[in-house]
Amino acid sequence: MKILITGSNGLLGQKLVEIFSNDSNVDLIATSRGGNRLNEGNYAYHDLDVTKEEDVHKIINQYSPHAVIHTAAMTNVDKCEDEKDNCYDLNVNATKYIVEACEKASCFLLHISTDFIFDGNNGPYDENAEPNPINYYGETKLEAEKLVTSSTLNWAIARTVLVYGQAQDMSRSNIILWVKDNLEKGKALKLVTDQLRSPTLAEDLAQGCKLIVEQKAEGIFNVSGDELLTPYEMAIITADFFKLDKNLISAVDGSTFQQRAARPLKTGLLVDKMKKLLGYQPRKLNEGISILTK
Repeated sequence: MKILITGSNGLLGQKLVEIFSNDSNVDLIATSRGGNRLNEGNYAYHDLDVTKEEDVHKIINQYSPHAVIHTAAMTNVDKCEDEKDNCYDLNVNATKYIVEACEKASCFLLHISTDFIFDGNNGPYDENAEPNPINYYGETKLEAEKLVTSSTLNWAIARTVLVYGQAQDMSRSNIILWVKDNLEKGKALKLVTDQLRSPTLAEDLAQGCKLIVEQKAEGIFNVSGDELLTPYEMAIITADFFKLDKNLISAVDGSTFQQRAARPLKTGLLVDKMKKLLGYQPRKLNEGISILTK
């Protein structure tokens, strides 16, 4: 099977490259903006800006992959509020180009989406829940989903939540690494108790994507952790695991912070469908942190 990945320099992208490049049945093409952050391996790498329509069509036409996994996106929710044109370009226009190129090449498309398409009033959510985004990031990701679902493709959408993990030359941190780094420096932290998420180990998300692509399972799938935790609880679990001073962690509510983008209070995703149909087995946060440190 020939698989092309967008955003291969990102956290999820790197985990996908690690999984598929070690699979003798996969001919892998990794693409991302700039140079390759991973070591060379049993795969091809191409510098690709997914907001360049001609370049997207050229690479997909060149390789005619059996499947495309579209992970590239602008995911910083506050930055999306401040840079709406860039956000729209990366999250919507790029998806449009990917969809159109895949239609021409008859590829299976797996598109990565988010819990932030929901308002957080009725979480955790299953795959049939009605989206209602409350920030610009969520709006663009929902619009991107609609481009996929209205296409003529064989497609799947993997919605996920608060992905954490460790990768090479990461452009952004994540909650576990951020808590660990600050506590090691003796810094006091404030984390909210009025927001709920189901944190997702990057390796688990990558494995879920592999299950979907291998079986060409179609439709919407929730691919996240299965524990519902507040950011405060995540920080305490992290501190306990690394034997750091959890007294430095204070519990607050979301009104403490002045953030550009509104956050849904209670999202989290129900992963029963992935477990039942595809055998998905996400790790608990404590186990995920132990994997992250290896």
